[in-house]
Parts: sequence; C-alpha cells; structure tokens
Amino acid sequence: MPWGKRGSISAGAEAAVLTELAHDTSPLATGSRREGFERSFAETVGSRHAISVTSGTVALQLAVRMLDLEPGDEVIATPQTHRATVQPLCDHDVHVRFCDIDPTTLNIDPAALEALITPRTKALLLVHYGGCPAEMDSIMALARRHGFIVLEDCAHALGARYRGRSPGSLADLATFSLRNARNGTLSAEGGLITCDRDDWAERLRLLRAADRDTRIVRTPQAGAARPGLLPWAAHAAPLHRGSPRRTGRDTTMPETVAALGQAQLTELWAAVGRRRALAGRLNEVLTRYPFITPQLAPAHSEHAYHLYTCFADRQEVRDRLVLALDRRGVEIQLRYFPQHLLPQWRHRGHLRGECPVAERSWFDQHLNLPCHPLLTPSQEDYLVEALDASLAELNGGPPPPVSMPTTASGRY
Repeated sequence: MPWGKRGSISAGAEAAVLTELAHDTSPLATGSRREGFERSFAETVGSRHAISVTSGTVALQLAVRMLDLEPGDEVIATPQTHRATVQPLCDHDVHVRFCDIDPTTLNIDPAALEALITPRTKALLLVHYGGCPAEMDSIMALARRHGFIVLEDCAHALGARYRGRSPGSLADLATFSLRNARNGTLSAEGGLITCDRDDWAERLRLLRAADRDTRIVRTPQAGAARPGLLPWAAHAAPLHRGSPRRTGRDTTMPETVAALGQAQLTELWAAVGRRRALAGRLNEVLTRYPFITPQLAPAHSEHAYHLYTCFADRQEVRDRLVLALDRRGVEIQLRYFPQHLLPQWRHRGHLRGECPVAERSWFDQHLNLPCHPLLTPSQEDYLVEALDASLAELNGGPPPPVSMPTTASGRY
C-alpha cells in the first residue's frame, strides 16, 4: 500500500491549465494569475491577505523574519512537527523553549504552554498536527494576555475547521505548503503566508522580492525623473533610506504554479472529503480493539486528515502492528521525531525529558497509516482489511481474510 508517492488530485484541470499556459504570450514570472490565486486562497481560509512564495519552507523562513527577533528573545515551539517549522529559528540568537503536547491530538497543550511563558517570550510557533486543529481559543487568549505573536504552520491543515473558521485565519501569521504531499497537491513546489495586517502584507511582498527589507522615506525630489532621463528612470532620484532590516530574495511564485494552484482549489473540498471518508472506515476498525485508539479532533473542530494517526497503548503493540502491516505490504511512516532531540537542538542544550508526552508518543505509541485521496477503491478496501487482519493477529484471534487488489504500481 503506497504512502504518498502520488501526483495531482485534479490532473484534468491541471492539464488544461498547462495547455493554456503553453500558448500564452504574457510573462510567466509574475502577473494576474498569481494575484488571482492569492485572492482565492485568502477567501478560502478567511484571511485578508495571502502572499505566495516558492515553497512552504520559504513561507516559514519569511514569516519568522516578520517576528523581528532580537538576541535574548524567547520563542516557544512545538516539538511535534517537521524540522522546517522550527529550522528558521537556528538563524537567530534566541532561546527556544519546546512546549509539550496533548497526548490525544499531538498539538501544543495550552496548560504546558502557560508554564513556559516569561516576560521575554516574543512568539509561539505551532502546527495543527496531521490536520487536527490546535486549541486556538486558549492559545490566543494567552498570547493576547502576554503580548506575543502566534505563527501557525498550516502545512497539514488546509481543509480543517476550528469553531467554524479555517486554520490560516486563527493567529497573527500563518504559513501553508502546497507540495504534492499536502492536502493541496500541486505538481510543483509552492507556499503561502496569510495575515490580516496590511503593513505586514506589504512587508512580506517586499521580503519575497529581490529588494531589501528597509524603511524608505522619499525626499521631496524623489519620484521625479532627472532632466534628460526617461520616466522609468525616476527611481534614480535621491532617496533617504533607513537601515535595512534584512536583505531581499527572489521567492515570488511563478504564474504557472499559481495557475495550477487555482485549479486545485476547486478540488480541495472533494479531496478532503475522500480523506475523511477513509479515516472514518479506519476509525471503525479501531473501535473493535481496545489497545489502539485514533487521533480525533475535538467536537468543535473538523479534521482535515492530512495524516491518519493512531496510538497503541504500549511500545510492544505499536512495534508488532508496524511489522504486521509491513508483512501485508502496507507502508508505515512515523511523523515526526521530536524536534528538541535532533542534533541542531541538542547542540543548543535541549535534552530528553524536556517534552515527555511527545517523547512517549514517538518512541512508544503513535503511527501513521496511508490516507490519500488518490488511493483507488480497491486500495482503500485492502488497507482497511489489512489493518483489521493485523489487529486481529495482535489480539490473539484468527486474522480475517485479505484480498490483494489488482494494481500496476505501488508496494503491496
């Protein structure tokens, strides 16, 4: 059962877009398609602005720049995430405090968060793990009370809902990844940053371009062309510039990727619906076995199921289940290794025991099953049957029969 080695969720729509672009004579670096995609994406998540860039990793890098971190600042971050979420913090002379997680959702635990806040806390970096929304009301109440910025990494969360709102509109800043492992499965890299503040959006557009991030104050003569120069040379007029905060970079999303993203948005909810339907079938299997439980979103939230996660009651059960599924050809991945135990963070003094819930989850309990909208009906049936048979085997009973699907590719 292949994991995520999949292509587009809307191949027909994307093929039509690519054909149109091949015959288009307008510039394909920047233009109306990118602006249209940004407007559509902002409307989809309920944010005032969406700024597109070349990847989700770049989106995180630029969003962290917006925090204006200074030496001695403290940033709280989740340990239960891909390294890209917290990697940009390595470029800053700040103290990172990893916050432990809720054992049932794998998101930041608001109670653990409150205990880590100090007068030097500048920001919080969180994820909605697997597409399960974090408890944003409690988190944002703490942020407003103590005056720090919240950045939500929504790489897993496109299509999720929290109290009727979408991740990407729940905090001060948010980032998205559109690569083909995400809920938006572009046939290319892409990322977005969402926010409501006009000044932040303006600065982000400057940051993603090749210009420096600096405050510019024009002199009375600025904007007027020198005698003998053509109008487009007006930029040569004298300018009074403040000190640059950062150098710029060229990370603007190309028109081709934006056009593909626009096509994919039309398929988003159907794709999320297929993920939820498969997750429902897997949940039904787990209810028959008391030693394993699924990750479930709180009643006021809707899970996007970018990842399907479940928890064994002890390490022996988890490890035996992984081996039983592997024998049946179901590819299992464990996401993610606790960030505070990676070498770059251990080098900064982080040690095992800092986030005991996250550590216990990774080393003893959790695993992720395939959950993708491009699994065929026969592959979905096989996955459900293989899971049931593997759990029955662990339970000491005879495993039910499993019918191998017919397929031309993938691992079975």
